[in-house]
Amino acid sequence: MHNINRISYQKLGIALALLILAMLVVVPLFFIFMTSVYSGQELDMMAPLRVIMENELSQVFWNSIWLGICVVVGTTLLALPLAWIFARTDWARHTWLDVVFMIPFMTPPYIGSMGWILFMQKNGYIEQLIPSSSIVTPVFFSMFGMVAIMSLHLFPFLYLILRNALVQIGGSKEEAASVHGGSFLYSFRRVVMPLLLSSYAMGALLVFVKTIAEFGTPATFGRKIGYYVLTSEIHKYISSWPIDFGKATSMASILLTACLMIWYVQTLVSQRYTYSLISGKGSRGRLYRLQVWQRLLVWVFVAGLLLFSVGVPYFSIIAASLLKLRGVGLAWNNLTLQYYVDLLTWGSKSMQALMNSLSLSLVAATISVLLGTYFALMISRSKTWPQRITDLFSLLPNTVPGIVIVVGLILLWNSPWMPIPLYNTYGMVVLTYVVFFLPYTVQYVKSNFAQLDESLFQAGRVFGGSATYIFRKILLPLIIPGMLAGWMMTFTISVRELVASLMILPPSMETSATYIFSQFEQGKVSLGMAMAVISVGLTTLMLLGINKLSAKSKL
Repeated sequence: MHNINRISYQKLGIALALLILAMLVVVPLFFIFMTSVYSGQELDMMAPLRVIMENELSQVFWNSIWLGICVVVGTTLLALPLAWIFARTDWARHTWLDVVFMIPFMTPPYIGSMGWILFMQKNGYIEQLIPSSSIVTPVFFSMFGMVAIMSLHLFPFLYLILRNALVQIGGSKEEAASVHGGSFLYSFRRVVMPLLLSSYAMGALLVFVKTIAEFGTPATFGRKIGYYVLTSEIHKYISSWPIDFGKATSMASILLTACLMIWYVQTLVSQRYTYSLISGKGSRGRLYRLQVWQRLLVWVFVAGLLLFSVGVPYFSIIAASLLKLRGVGLAWNNLTLQYYVDLLTWGSKSMQALMNSLSLSLVAATISVLLGTYFALMISRSKTWPQRITDLFSLLPNTVPGIVIVVGLILLWNSPWMPIPLYNTYGMVVLTYVVFFLPYTVQYVKSNFAQLDESLFQAGRVFGGSATYIFRKILLPLIIPGMLAGWMMTFTISVRELVASLMILPPSMETSATYIFSQFEQGKVSLGMAMAVISVGLTTLMLLGINKLSAKSKL
């Protein structure tokens, strides 16, 4: 009887999750899909494909796919060694570096791209510092440079997923391989990699869809090197005259189809390579003792990654924010702090924009964590088709460009029949942020939950624990790391969100991202860069505080 009631409650929970996700995600995307296949007179299901072929946009489509694949490879080369270092060596005690490695992801993509452009362009900062570098800098403005910029921006996301998975794996299985004569490479290839594959597939999928849905870097660096992708073309058809929303949504539909196919492959991998790693027996981590040359190699890798992901772009950003005159270049007598004084004046337009960003992001991140955790628990291990559909719906916001899903939300929430007057309000901005970034929390919590052995919950029920007790004493403590990672990720992305803010914000409201964008539009690059430094700095301090509180709670 108890099991019947539990199954009934679970079915009710999944039904409620599907209903919420349908209103938040599916219905807006349905509006987009109908716009792409219905011209007003007839329904043409092949219209999106015909738009791609007739307008010679197939090359742009393959540019997007190839860019996504290359960035997944790039982020893997950066994130996998880093995750192993911070999960399997004594570097694990340097938890504060987790927040430092989040700085690239907290930086708006168009800001990071502009930082690299200012640094590497002809007569840029590196040529001013090292004149002989003019031989190397032209090589950077190519596909290689674009992949490098986006990989350095996105690797923290994959790093957090892989590091958490490595911690969950523990060290006993590797020790068993060593006892039976297996070398480090053998145990890594035959033990760690199969156990890590499910989490990696999940993270790689989100990196891929984040790359092909990115607008900031293609709009800045991509345009400069002549590498066009679907997001830049969609933006062109929506923002430039003559506006052709039909073509824009047709391209979005093709992009969505490609991402759904990749999502299906990811689910197959996850089902095949998901294992229960945490059980009532407990596990302990294994920390490898590094030799001197290995420690030196780790230092070089970590320092180099910090240099290129944080040092170079932020040197350019800070330098640009301090220059009185850009034409004069780097010179001590050309530096000023006046832009920061103007921005931090209480009651100023810039300070109000900064406070708006922080408050919106705090509310959106908290709601996303609560909803995302609920959805992840309902999805469980995706054994039934309702759970798989819930998983798919939760991932959909990351499979289309932000500018397109925003239009879908506007069409839905501004409809005459909508009883809730949410459009053009503070709540609409929060709702849009939640829809945009819900997949991150779902995937982080789901990754943690998938590795919990069912015996933990069976033990709780055998000893008379109620469902509430099991959730509070067993489940919640084990998924809190995933919840915190999801909250941090959602908060940092919300602070820098540009596309949704530009289209959803009420007329009298600005955020730090829209403020920066407007300063660039007006040619005030130094003022925009100063705001970028302040907003990222405040976000970093908040995350360091959360990281410290989290570390204390584990003691």
